[in-house]
Amino acid sequence: MVKQLLALIKPWVKSVLAVGLALTLTLSQSGDALAARSGGRIGGGSFRSPSRGYSAPNGGMNRGGGGYYPGGGFSSPFFWAPFMFGGGGGSLFSLLIMVAVGGYLLQSFRRATGGGDSFGGDVYNPQVSIAEIQVGLLAEARDVQSKLDQLATTINPDTATGRMHLLQETSLELLRHPEYWTYAKTSTQQAKLDRAEAVFNQLSLAERGKFTTETLSKVNNQLRQSESPAVLNSTGELATAEQERSEYIIVTLLVAATRSIQLPKINGDSDLRQALQTLGSLDASALVAIEAIWTPQANGDALTTDDILAHYPDLKLV
Repeated sequence: MVKQLLALIKPWVKSVLAVGLALTLTLSQSGDALAARSGGRIGGGSFRSPSRGYSAPNGGMNRGGGGYYPGGGFSSPFFWAPFMFGGGGGSLFSLLIMVAVGGYLLQSFRRATGGGDSFGGDVYNPQVSIAEIQVGLLAEARDVQSKLDQLATTINPDTATGRMHLLQETSLELLRHPEYWTYAKTSTQQAKLDRAEAVFNQLSLAERGKFTTETLSKVNNQLRQSESPAVLNSTGELATAEQERSEYIIVTLLVAATRSIQLPKINGDSDLRQALQTLGSLDASALVAIEAIWTPQANGDALTTDDILAHYPDLKLV
């Protein structure tokens, strides 16, 4: 009888213990997560498709005496096209055939020479690479934090020049301080231009959601600053400097480009160096959008080992 009773109770006891353990782990991590985390963000870009221009039909034909051939010769090879298709010189049908054939030949030429749409496929809805580099730095890397603060107040990320400046300066600043590298992560994915903005924004929101307050922001060339809320410890009380000593700074660099971006997986500091150099060397014509996100941003704020374990589990030691 006792054995039967224990057999009935045993599955329930296991379930209760499992739930209790999960709650204990969650509450122990969320206690530290009560501490207010400030963050900064700089970014800008444009995911608009190229405009579909229109050229007048007569633009490609020179009439008597014009063009490269003196004396009014036939300067356009399209002159013979209407007769090839059996229509008169003014046939609208023949003109449409010419445009279609010309477009096909142009696309074939661009693919053969590796230009324009060799990566994107469709000129007006090309493929876009979305790359992310995340670097965990020791808290002593205050120069990096100060540089990002400075960039937020001095550049205009809504211009192509400003976005390129942000990309190069952020990459360089991280490359200049390998002595502070502790953790890192890279990722890349592709999407068509009409979907790339949604993917980019999703990655941005995921990182911004890891801190409580955005204390410094420069997006759409609008600078916003706010004070960091008071930092609380695991008991909900105001934390002292000893309790909330900052240990790390996390910098995330998001880049969207109309070029194939291949970043190495992080297995050591050489991989991180290569990844930063790859992003920093992108040409301005390919850069679609960029965001630099970092935490903590406010003075006196802290990012501890518990925060790293709770919110950045994918980071690898370098």
